Amino acid sequence: MKILILGIGNILFGDEGIGVHLSNLLKVNYTFNTNHTLDIIDGGTMAQHLIPIITQYDEVLILDCVDAKDAEIGAVYYFDFREIPHNITWAGSAHEVEMLQTLQMIEMLGDLPNTKILGIKPVIIGTDPTFEISPKVLEGAKIMEEQALKFLESFNISHTKKDNKSLQEIANLSYKGF
Repeated sequence: MKILILGIGNILFGDEGIGVHLSNLLKVNYTFNTNHTLDIIDGGTMAQHLIPIITQYDEVLILDCVDAKDAEIGAVYYFDFREIPHNITWAGSAHEVEMLQTLQMIEMLGDLPNTKILGIKPVIIGTDPTFEISPKVLEGAKIMEEQALKFLESFNISHTKKDNKSLQEIANLSYKGF
């Protein structure tokens, strides 16, 4: 089985880069033990350019921001793409809308693998670039990290902690790639 963890987001705008930062944290802080193919990829804001990558996998976990009606900053959502909760609006940043459209296109073509979304409500960032993640999103990201590990455990993928870098440390270096 081929499994993909795909971090989505714009690392230049703080909370908006949470998907990329969290995918990098998983790569830096953990070793995964599996007989499956497991790839953890920084998808940035590439959206439609990711179609040939996404369609190669059997199972996909997308880490990203999500917007939801009446949600507080830092609220975490985990759902199957085919069963999107009614309060998820996808009305946040441009990269969220592009990713939604990309997944819808893949689904229309009949090539969408089993896809889970693990997202968090961000602080809406202005136009000033920053690598700083808001305190509420840093707190919620701990839940996201645990859920991502549970997702992998559901496929009998175990993990070993190899480092203990904080998410903010990772965010500060995300521009270098991991």
